[in-house]
Formats: sequence, structure tokens, C-alpha cells
Amino acid sequence: MVARQDQEKVFDAAQALRLAQQTFDIEAAAVLGLKARTGEAFTRAVEAMLGVRGRVVVMGMGKSGHIGRKIAATLASTGTPAMFVHPAEASHGDLGMIKPIDLVLAVSNSGEVDEVTTLLPVIKRMGAKLVAMTGNPHSTLARHADIVLDSGVEKEACPLQLAPTASTTAQLALGDALAVALLDARGFESEDFARSHPGGALGRKLLTHLSDVMRSGEAVPRVGPDASFSELMREMSAKGLGASAIADAEGRVLGIFTDGDLRRLIEKGLDLRGLTAREVMHAGPRTIRNDALAVEAVELMEQHRITSVLIVDADGKLCGAVNTNDLMRAKVI
Repeated sequence: MVARQDQEKVFDAAQALRLAQQTFDIEAAAVLGLKARTGEAFTRAVEAMLGVRGRVVVMGMGKSGHIGRKIAATLASTGTPAMFVHPAEASHGDLGMIKPIDLVLAVSNSGEVDEVTTLLPVIKRMGAKLVAMTGNPHSTLARHADIVLDSGVEKEACPLQLAPTASTTAQLALGDALAVALLDARGFESEDFARSHPGGALGRKLLTHLSDVMRSGEAVPRVGPDASFSELMREMSAKGLGASAIADAEGRVLGIFTDGDLRRLIEKGLDLRGLTAREVMHAGPRTIRNDALAVEAVELMEQHRITSVLIVDADGKLCGAVNTNDLMRAKVI
């Protein structure tokens, strides 16, 4: 018997690029192939998931298990209560997580994975509805399922036809299609998504109101219209907003004076010492309600190329102020 002599293979850049492009073609064809096969079974699955009183329990082994975890996470974040249960762990006690009011979505390309098929009689006996996502509509999994979603592909992108590649891409796309159809059927909105992602950037943008981040009370720079220019400058320097509101005794905003206004006056060579706040202010400034979202203030500031904005209450009276630095600290920008 002659021992094989391993030789170091020389990297072929052109071959790597060819295989990458071939992978894209094969996996794109696999996803597009789902379109022709997605019909009545898909709508039945969506309807069943909409009507489930418990949760959608996703199962899968190996690479299908990884896809199953992602499907469960996507469903849960878009309004459909869902969780992933590992089939092998289910055989050793975790099956108790599944209740008759749940729906099981079992993901398996072959439909013959022992860890999954072993559980099918138990799932059926407990009365939970079973939806199969499989590339083999004649498999054991498909025969036991109430609804079968065909995720089959003509071939894998792997040149050895061994590693799940196109098949897992098709499963992922089919899972996303379920999530999208369900969130639309539920009337799920961006605000709902933000509530389940409060720590993310979208959550901060959609859930943070100006009242949560604005400067208020004594932190808001303000002077009366008859204040001297020196008083105005002291107020701006003390509060560090880069601007000051000019408001009447009732709190109605008459104007604003900013660092930019100061630079423009200096460029004109004017003697500012004898002027009042009313004489130097920019009248009728942009304001925003305190119950508005912080992201609305960002849009207002970007639209009008300003770095600070005054905030008013429901009666139109000055109650706060915010600048770009405040919004950056709140991670709204």
C-alpha cells in the first residue's frame, strides 16, 4: 500500500473568483425557485401561525438548526412569539417546553434527520400543529406534517455537493418570507419593532422623545427682550448651548440669538455694547413641541442647517432646548 503524499496546493485567484460567482448564481436560482412553489401551503402556514395561541417553536439539526435559530429570532422580533428548541435536547427533557397550544416549525432539508423524526409522534400526540420546511416532500417529516413548505433546491453550491449551501439559503429566504407575511398580517409597525429593540439604534430613534433628552428649567438659556447685550452674552456663556432664547414674561418665544449671529454682527463692525436682546435676536425662530420624537428635532436641524432648537410645550411656551451635542450624547444621531 502506497501512502499518499500531501502536497501544498497553490492558490488560484481566478478559480476562487469563478467559484464565488458560481455560488451566487446557484443560490440566487435556489431562492427564485421557491417563488414558483410558494402557494396555498404557504398561506395556510401563515394563517396557522397567526392563529396559534402559544408560540411558534422552531426545530432543526446542524446547519438547518442554525437557520432555525435565525428564523425564530426574526419571528420574535417582528411580532410573532417564537423560540428555538434543539431536537436533541428535546429528547432529553426540553420537549416539556412545547405545549399543545404551540405550533412546531421543523426545518430539515432531507426530512429524515433522526433527532427530528423521533419527536414527530410525540408532537402529534400532544396536539401541537406541525409545519415542515423540507427539501423532500416525500420524507418522514413531510408525511407527519399538517402543512409542508417545499424548500428544495436543484443542487448545492458546494462543488462536492456535501456542504449545505443553497439549501440553507432557501430555508433562510423562506423563513424571512413567513416573517414578512406575518408582520404585515398583524399590522406590525416600525414603532412595534422599536419596542422589541429598545437597546438598538432604531429603538432609540423611535422611542426617545425630546422631553427625555432636552435641557429644561434653569439649564435653558433665556433672557427678556430688554436685556442688555452683556446680559445676553453672560447667559449664553453660562448655559453652554451656543444660543439663547429671547422670551417674554409669559414664556412665549420672541427670538433666538446664536454664536453664528454673534460672528455675523462682529464681521459688520457694529458697536454691540449698547444694543438689547430684541435688537440683535433672530425673530420667529424654529421651535418644536416637547412631545415630539428626538429624531424629529434632528430632521428639523438638518433641514434648516441649524445646530440648536428651542422646545415649547402644548401652550407654545418655552420649556426646553437641545443642540446636536445633546442628541449625540443620547445616541439619537
